[in-house]
Amino acid sequence: MISKLPKWVEYGAFVLALTAGCVNGIGLLGFEHQAISHLSGTATLIGTDLINSHPAQLVHLSSILAGFFGGALLSGFILKDGTLALGRRYDVLLLVEAALLFGAVYPMQQNAVYGLYLAAAACGIQNGLVTSYSGAIVRTTHITGIITDLGLMFGAKLRGQPINRRKLVLFVVIAIGFILGGTFSAVIFPLIGAWSFAVPATVCLLLAMIYRIHMRQISVRLR
Repeated sequence: MISKLPKWVEYGAFVLALTAGCVNGIGLLGFEHQAISHLSGTATLIGTDLINSHPAQLVHLSSILAGFFGGALLSGFILKDGTLALGRRYDVLLLVEAALLFGAVYPMQQNAVYGLYLAAAACGIQNGLVTSYSGAIVRTTHITGIITDLGLMFGAKLRGQPINRRKLVLFVVIAIGFILGGTFSAVIFPLIGAWSFAVPATVCLLLAMIYRIHMRQISVRLR
C-alpha cells in the first residue's frame, strides 16, 4: 500500500523532479525557448503547424516528440515493468540520461537544435523510470497529473473522505522539486549557459552511483 511508502521513494522522486525541472527551465531559457520535459504544448504546436504551414518548425517539434518517445522506449525495453521496485536497472538508465544531457552541452553552445532532442530523450528516459508504486502514479518530468491528483484528493476531502497522507506527501514533494528545479535553472543558466545541462547530468551520475552501491550492499547482506 502507498501508506507504507519507503522514504527512499520520496527522496528519489524529489531529486528526479528537481533534475527535470532544471532541464526544462534550461530549455525554456535557451535560444529556442523550448519546453523539454513534457509534450502537451509541443503536441499542440505540431497540430497548429500542420495548418499554418511551418515545415521547419513542424520537423523541429516532431523531433522533440520523437526524442522523448525514444527515451521512454529505451526505459520500457530495459526495465520491462513499470512498477517501482529495487533491483531494476535504474542505474543504467540514469547513466544514459546523464550521457544524453552531457551530450546536449556542445550543440547548445553552437545554437544547434539537436541538443534539445538529446535533452528530450533524457527526459523521456526519466519519465519512464518510474510509472507506478502501489497504485500511485509517479511522474517526475511534469506535474500536470500531480496537480490533478492533488485536486481530486482535496475534492474528496470536501466530501468527507480521508486524505492518504503518504500519497499527499509524495505528490507535494514532486511538485516542489520540479518548481525548485526551474528556480535553480534560472540561477545557473545566466552564469554558465549551455553548461547548465552538466549540472542535472552530474546529479543523474550521482544517483546511479548511490543506487548501485545500495544494491551491492543489499546483495552482500543476503549472502
